[in-house]
Amino acid sequence: MSAASRLGTEPNRVTRAVILGVVGGIFAIPIIAMIQFTFRDGLAGGYTVTHWTGLIGEDAARTYRILFQAIGNSVVLAIVTVAIVLLILLPTMILVHLQFPKLKRVLEFICIVPITVPAIVLVVGLAPVYAIVVRLFGSGAWTLAFAYGITVLPYAYRAIQSNLDAVPVVILSEAARSLGANWPTVLRLVLLPNLRRGVLAAAFIAVAVVLGEFTIASILNRTNLQTALLQVSQSDPYVAAIFALLALALVFGLLLLIGRLGAPRNRRTE
Repeated sequence: MSAASRLGTEPNRVTRAVILGVVGGIFAIPIIAMIQFTFRDGLAGGYTVTHWTGLIGEDAARTYRILFQAIGNSVVLAIVTVAIVLLILLPTMILVHLQFPKLKRVLEFICIVPITVPAIVLVVGLAPVYAIVVRLFGSGAWTLAFAYGITVLPYAYRAIQSNLDAVPVVILSEAARSLGANWPTVLRLVLLPNLRRGVLAAAFIAVAVVLGEFTIASILNRTNLQTALLQVSQSDPYVAAIFALLALALVFGLLLLIGRLGAPRNRRTE
């Protein structure tokens, strides 16, 4: 029995059902409306599957070239952003946790700050920086990953930090070191397996943020999934709605996977 149940503060089954029903309805109504919209036959008032089957037609690749290019850009952006999180943020957090525990608050403050800054303000500060980035790395869409790495910092930090707090990282690393393991071995065979849940959650959240970002890409004149959806919606709103639904389904699947990985082992077995 949980502490909330013992204290009598946990809502009963009916209350939980009502709350979940209201919240589910708030999210379900616009999604159902979008699904219905993708099957509408223009102003005729009927329904058709032409909008869906047109995506696999012979002319689809040419007609929606910008959209498929944007999907490729977003996939590359997601991969590079996740790499930034795993190669820079994760080792830094482990190092601070093991060797410099007094710097935890400082690191937390640095990682949480981006969530307090509106995206439009963040872009204004990044614009001069990207003038240098263009000269060094070119103007490819993948360079947005540098900005996205900052955007996802709060979410990735919280996911990894919660896992670090739940695992005796110091004890495990000291035990491995006392047995003769070097630091790369400790990181690869001892720490990462125990931090898998937090690392995967940070990676999936980073992918979800990248797929849904619009402001930074639009102002910096880069093409990603959201900016392409806006352009396509001006000529074919049905296709834009279809791809928006597919992106939403992908993000929802990632969040379900995070919840599945974050559940206790006995609940996952059930």
